[in-house]
Amino acid sequence: MTASLLGFAVLLVLILVRVPIAFAMALVGYVGFALLVSWSAAGSMVAGTAYETGVSYTLSVVPLFVLMGNFVTRAGLSDELYAASNAFLGHRRGGLAMATVVACGGFSAVCGSSIATAATMARVTIPSMRRYRYSDALATGAIAAGGTLGILIPPSVVLVLFGHMTETDIGKLFIAGLLPGILGVLLYMAAVKITVWRDPSAGPPAQRSDLEARWRAVRNTWAVLALFVLIIGGIYGGVFTPTEAAGIGAMGGFLIALARRRLTFGVLVEILIETVQTTAMLFFVLIGAIIFSNFISYAGLPDTLTAWIAELHVAPLLVIFVMLCIYLLLGCILESLSMILLTVPVFYPVVAGLQFTGIEPELVMVWFGIIVVVVTEISLITPPIGMNVFVLKAMHPDIATGTIFRGVTPFWLLDIVRLAALVLLPGIALYLPSLMA
Repeated sequence: MTASLLGFAVLLVLILVRVPIAFAMALVGYVGFALLVSWSAAGSMVAGTAYETGVSYTLSVVPLFVLMGNFVTRAGLSDELYAASNAFLGHRRGGLAMATVVACGGFSAVCGSSIATAATMARVTIPSMRRYRYSDALATGAIAAGGTLGILIPPSVVLVLFGHMTETDIGKLFIAGLLPGILGVLLYMAAVKITVWRDPSAGPPAQRSDLEARWRAVRNTWAVLALFVLIIGGIYGGVFTPTEAAGIGAMGGFLIALARRRLTFGVLVEILIETVQTTAMLFFVLIGAIIFSNFISYAGLPDTLTAWIAELHVAPLLVIFVMLCIYLLLGCILESLSMILLTVPVFYPVVAGLQFTGIEPELVMVWFGIIVVVVTEISLITPPIGMNVFVLKAMHPDIATGTIFRGVTPFWLLDIVRLAALVLLPGIALYLPSLMA
């Protein structure tokens, strides 16, 4: 227990002095394991972890979904999604911001990355919102918040990593993210409504689209809808596994980009290089996290926490509440992926040992995974780290960081409401997985 706590302390110091999180976790895990066992055993553990992670069949979905996201981004599907949602919502007060949120939700369904979703939608939506004199706070707040849906609405790379670390069915995790993702879109739209109710000048209404324009805009989104239905429908119906779905999705993204004549040889090379770079980054972080996890597991921290909580005889929901508070605090100093990979090895054995009323034991980790992702979404838009906020700042240096953080405030406040609903009403996340083939 003492060794584990000391390891966490050293890790936080390394992170604060800006050592890359992957190398910080690997270094602390390796040295800690060596001091507890032996240097040769630690070396074997690191080599085995790197090899097994690299050849894992389950994790082959990661590069495939990343590749699919890169294809659909280059195919320009984000423009069609925004045009369709704008055709139905743009004429309302705050309608362009609402359309942005809806488009972010749709793009998340074929992207799987929060940062990519925020960056892509910023390019598409900021010009139109500025043309209608939207406040910078509302415009950037809607994009930053909508972008967080990228790690929840399937396919989600973060859910894949969570499933791998906890040996949870990835297909069920994907399906479980659907209703919470839709709830997030609705609450974000409510946040826009509240913002323009308080300050009507923040989101003036745009031009109303006629019926023909709406139909034309919806018709142009067929590629996104077809790809999403094919992937999620196939997983939900038991037609193919998540890994097979990833391969089909990557091929579908390739064909869509090819059909739209957005794919040249040079663009294809760029997409493949981006995919390799992103995949390598994710695998480096995951390998470092597993090495660190092996160390703290051998040091006995998860077992000690489980036994301690069992002796306290506290309500399981109280344990979840404490964990969520820890996540919210960690969100102030860590980015989302690092936070999940760092804490899940400690928390999931504790959660697995609890009994929750009304939740089937085999679905407990599915529910916990969705809760972890949602609380991580909040960290993407809260100060001082807020990765999505800094993505927007990098793309629009003329907008003050404080303005963006002010704009996302109503969104993360309603995210707290969604988080509470998911904890108290597990059926929101578990209804669809309970019906899976």
